[in-house]
Amino acid sequence: MKGAIAVEEMIIVGRSVLIESRSATNAFAVFFEDEGDTAYFYALDTEREDPILDALHIYNVANVTDANSPSRVQIAWSNDGLKSALIINGSVHAVFDFYSKRGYCRTGFPPPIGNWSQEGHEWSDNALKLFS
Repeated sequence: MKGAIAVEEMIIVGRSVLIESRSATNAFAVFFEDEGDTAYFYALDTEREDPILDALHIYNVANVTDANSPSRVQIAWSNDGLKSALIINGSVHAVFDFYSKRGYCRTGFPPPIGNWSQEGHEWSDNALKLFS
């Protein structure tokens, strides 16, 4: 995957954590949040009054079989700063494409709200090609 890991942190699933990362080239940002029951990955435009553009469901804590083991969470950005990926234990779980206003995640949830991800949040391996 072309781009760079911007943030890396070890977490325990189900323990509250917020991991943020900003694009190096524009006002876009993302954050991963595990609030104890569920985890989401958010896309933001930091220049907007209401900055959240889209949200992707990553997991329900109750469904994670190895929740007590430490997990490595990484956030990567493409070289152009318009795509971001959430990587957990070496596997890409979600991608935001700020240029196309599209989010992809393994759970395909939630349904689109607003003008982002009108095609839905379903996973596509084409999301990985955004970084090649």
